[in-house]
Amino acid sequence: MPGSIALERRGDVALLRLDNPPVNGLSFAMRAALGERMAEALADDTVAAIVVCGAGRMFCGGADIREFSAPPPPGAAHLPAILDDIEASPKPVVAAIHGVAAGGGMELALACHVRLAAPGTRLGLPEVTLGILPGAGGTQRLTKFVGKSKAMEMSLTGRMMDAEEAERSGLVSRIVPLDDLVDEAVRTAEAIAKQSRPAVYMTIESIDRAYETPLREGVLFERRMFHAAFATDDRAEGMAAFIEKREPKFRNR
Repeated sequence: MPGSIALERRGDVALLRLDNPPVNGLSFAMRAALGERMAEALADDTVAAIVVCGAGRMFCGGADIREFSAPPPPGAAHLPAILDDIEASPKPVVAAIHGVAAGGGMELALACHVRLAAPGTRLGLPEVTLGILPGAGGTQRLTKFVGKSKAMEMSLTGRMMDAEEAERSGLVSRIVPLDDLVDEAVRTAEAIAKQSRPAVYMTIESIDRAYETPLREGVLFERRMFHAAFATDDRAEGMAAFIEKREPKFRNR
């Protein structure tokens, strides 16, 4: 149904597909749906990882500019808060990006833990061309991923980055053929989902700390997480499986 976000299950993976033709714009209704679907996936203990993708010809073209001419409706979903929840999710969130990820769509991709892109994808923050600036963390997250100089240039000119530049800059992990993009994103999510959930959660939090604290504090935090992992049953199982040359059977505890 147009103007919706479907939640599909692929085993342990929840697939969230933005569907709001023609550009999968993040209208107030779409923002609410995104928050609801994410909350649903996070609350479901049978979901170990999440994939976000776009229906049709692109990932997401950003906010619905037509809605900016009027005050938001009462109780409207707050996009920055939704993206903060995605970034803080203990469950890994993989973005499968194709076509265009612009403005709020780019900010959504930036909030995900892993980003895969199809060839020909264009990514950017064109808000300056509308006389505004990113308002859902775009300037902050983009700078952390690609550095100050490139983030300045892109944000101040509105220039869009292609997939190849995005991969070179560390913004996306890999470029994947369009026909395989969603399936490869699901496979990536599945590869994470089969690991020990406590270890995955601790790894995500440790990497996030690298962007939020000085190196020394981050190293100390990582060390605490490392020691905590030794108290889990999964650590014992993982090491026993390695010694016995078999696949581990993690119980997520």
